[in-house]
Amino acid sequence: MSEGDSVGESIHGKPSTIGSFFTRVGQIYQSWLDKSTPFSVGRWVVTLSLTLIYMIRVYILQGWYIVTYALGIYHLNLFIAFLSPKVDPSMLDEDEGPALPTKQNEEFRPFIRRLPEFKFWHSATKGIVIAMVCTFFEAFNVPVFWPILVMYFIMLFCITMKRQIKHMVKYRYLPFTHGKRTYRGKEDTGKPFAS
Repeated sequence: MSEGDSVGESIHGKPSTIGSFFTRVGQIYQSWLDKSTPFSVGRWVVTLSLTLIYMIRVYILQGWYIVTYALGIYHLNLFIAFLSPKVDPSMLDEDEGPALPTKQNEEFRPFIRRLPEFKFWHSATKGIVIAMVCTFFEAFNVPVFWPILVMYFIMLFCITMKRQIKHMVKYRYLPFTHGKRTYRGKEDTGKPFAS
């Protein structure tokens, strides 16, 4: 590889100013993401606020329905991945890999999502920001009869959620846990009991 072939380097092998700038911006962005990780409620409040601002903007402008429809489909796809287990039980043989507990006395195995909450939030927020940016360009304002898109999205949502709920019932898993199991102490029998 000759000098200057790698991205972000100038002809003399030193990092270019533009490459250094984008590297630094990426580091700052990642730093803010890392700091926001423990504040899930605050992150979702910001995302819901952005969604509300986006909806108000689309309502006032009376356009960009295709962009809004694409955003809705993208969010539906993210939500389904969020509700789905990382290892799909329908794809496993009975003896292969980890399985979700099906009986009361089986070992508790936590539900591991295909799409973790943080990545769900990050992708959903990026989608809203990109859709918001699209509303500033007239090229994305394709004329369409929006009630058809709304009806199609509702039908798609119902069909997809029905299939997801059937999958949950068939393989007996819940995508939501109500906290970790904790143990208060021992009873007279000497066995710990869950609170």
